[in-house]
Amino acid sequence: MFNPDLRGVLKNHLSRYSLVTATAKRAREIAEEAEENKEIMTEKPVSVALDEILAGQFTIIEPEEIRNI
Repeated sequence: MFNPDLRGVLKNHLSRYSLVTATAKRAREIAEEAEENKEIMTEKPVSVALDEILAGQFTIIEPEEIRNI
């Protein structure tokens, strides 16, 4: 089971909810791209998506109204 240190990702008041939502959205995109290209994935889309987010390839933009919750 992949259990990364999320302190670096959750800096600047980013909520866990936003991280989970962004990861799920990117994982769906990855799965759809693999299906369109008829690729067989050996790694789960959620793991790939989380790796990309942790590597800084994507920026999560959180709505202002939920930043201070």
